[in-house]
Amino acid sequence: MRETGCTEEDLLSFLADTQAKDTPYDRILSSMCTRPHPLAVRVHTMFMDTNLGDPGLFQGTASLEQRLVKVLGMLLHCREAGGYATSGGTESNIQALRIARKLRKVTNPNIIIPASAHFSFEKACDMLCLEARDIPLDDHYRADIDRVERLIDQQTICMVGIAGSTEYGVVDPLEEMAAIADSHGIFFHVDAAFGGLVLPFIDGAPPFDFAIEGVSSISVDPHKMGMSTIPVGCFLVRDPAALGLLNIPTPYLTVKQGYTLSGTRSGGAVAGALAVLEYFGREGMKALVSGCMRNTRRLIDGMETFGYPVVVQPQVNVATFRCPAAPAGWHVSWTRHGHMRIVCMPHVHRDTIEAFLKDIGDICA
Repeated sequence: MRETGCTEEDLLSFLADTQAKDTPYDRILSSMCTRPHPLAVRVHTMFMDTNLGDPGLFQGTASLEQRLVKVLGMLLHCREAGGYATSGGTESNIQALRIARKLRKVTNPNIIIPASAHFSFEKACDMLCLEARDIPLDDHYRADIDRVERLIDQQTICMVGIAGSTEYGVVDPLEEMAAIADSHGIFFHVDAAFGGLVLPFIDGAPPFDFAIEGVSSISVDPHKMGMSTIPVGCFLVRDPAALGLLNIPTPYLTVKQGYTLSGTRSGGAVAGALAVLEYFGREGMKALVSGCMRNTRRLIDGMETFGYPVVVQPQVNVATFRCPAAPAGWHVSWTRHGHMRIVCMPHVHRDTIEAFLKDIGDICA
């Protein structure tokens, strides 16, 4: 720390120069985050000094969190769902496994997850001392339903399915997985961190949420397709009483028990997330998702024209290709199987897709 402070002008100049080193979103095709909606930014600023970790002091902001849970619960077909706003899918997934571990007390607990599962489950298993058993993937990069049953034993506490996989944008056979989990009395968690705010707005999308009997909990992230400020996710449970399993004493706060993983939680991103969903409504969100899906289809058509086939037809706005290299200046990512991965987020406009395809075409030429 400096002995004496510097001027505001000098500090802001330094910060602007530093920020200029960040990659601009215009050329980012790999991120599941996007530019926040201006309304989210404005509302975040209004509530940035509120602490949801002590909700009795900030009852208004706490009511907005409850409303966000209600809005998402209704969207995902469970009006009575319980939950709270998390820092994102990683925290939500950890909380799901914490509940599952407390519901089924066994000596050597294990969980069944698709081989495509997000790396947050590896963190969760390390923290909670769980064995992870991977479900092999089928030819469409979904959990192979024929391989699930043999992985389950008396020590299995949870099964996980993915709705909009991070790498390939596909949905696991969740109805069949839920039925198997239910037949064994196993907690079934759906990681819909990405797909949870995409699939409800696509006509004919596969079922993935609480409409499926047997789905116990869901993670969904407004800071992805919900265009909220970072970070805000949401963890939802079909039975609100399940959250009580996570309670610990919080004697010096305005509430005497707490079930959240984080303590101090800013209400800024939470209020911003709710504001965007209320502002767009179902019609607006459907239009937003439709635009992203149109761009995804245009990208697939263009890439295949140049001889780079899509690896699997995605069910959300994530596409992967058998393509060896990206044009200079573009930021894509690569799956663990070596496929080029592109996410058509709201900041990836049609002009962005056309510019990328032009540069791909120049490589081919």
